[in-house]
Amino acid sequence: MSLRIIFMGTPEFSVPTLRLLVDAGHRIVAVYTQPPRPGGRRGLDLQKSPVHQAAELLGLPVFTPVNFKDPEERERFRGLKADVGVVVAYGLLLPEAILNGTRDGCYNGHASLLPRWRGAAPIQRAIMAGDAKTGMMVMKMDKGLDTGAVALTREVEIGPNMTAGELHDRLMLVGAKAMAEAMVKLEMNDLPLTPQPEEGVLYAAKIDKAETRIDFSRDVSDVHNHIRGLAPIPGAWFALEIGGKPERVKVLASELAEGQGAAGQLLTDDLVVACGSGAVRLTRLQKAGGKPLAAADFLRGTPLAAGTRLS
Repeated sequence: MSLRIIFMGTPEFSVPTLRLLVDAGHRIVAVYTQPPRPGGRRGLDLQKSPVHQAAELLGLPVFTPVNFKDPEERERFRGLKADVGVVVAYGLLLPEAILNGTRDGCYNGHASLLPRWRGAAPIQRAIMAGDAKTGMMVMKMDKGLDTGAVALTREVEIGPNMTAGELHDRLMLVGAKAMAEAMVKLEMNDLPLTPQPEEGVLYAAKIDKAETRIDFSRDVSDVHNHIRGLAPIPGAWFALEIGGKPERVKVLASELAEGQGAAGQLLTDDLVVACGSGAVRLTRLQKAGGKPLAAADFLRGTPLAAGTRLS
């Protein structure tokens, strides 16, 4: 036996779940994803989402509505007569007509330990807050923002130097397996739902460009967590004068180091920077328009001596 599933997702994070559901023998009656967006080097070409591309390779029908306000769009969804909707990083708010448009409703794969980090950027916010663990939760969706009852939980430890990119890739695979397991349980009528606790709610607001600049006056743990929580995208950065002109330099990895000094001052010739308290070593950097480089390679092209101030 298998379920008739409508899959809804957009970025690369969603693709392993789609593929695993197909491999499990479920019938994916439709894939919903965000419409193609301008991209390419000059931003002139319309690019299909990773889920769109994967669905076409799998021979699955794809729909790309801008929203679900159109009654005809809602009727098309209901007309697919799916058993369940599976949602992983789709990027659109779903009205009740869609949430209730399948036999068993819609289940979402969310990258946090709810109710902590509801919202748009749970992976980044967990690292930026210094959390020691996070996870993937399969949740039955309701009209609230990530407020639905939880069906399945898989915890993942966050290493002390783990970046958001590394955690993203780990959760992507953990989440795919969790959703596939949840769908087996749903098919067997053995998927219990537990309401989320009312305490411990935190919201993971979308990352704003205004918060990406590194503030070296903060405690070293905060600086380190800020760097790795924004790596590799959008990337935390500092300003540096290169060739007589100020330039942004992204920091893609760091580690705690020994030392004290004026905040933002290089304490050594190998990129140990003083923070408000303690010091951090910058281990991977990227100049604007350049490639990501290990610290030693970066310094070969841009020598920086102890005493230099980063701002």
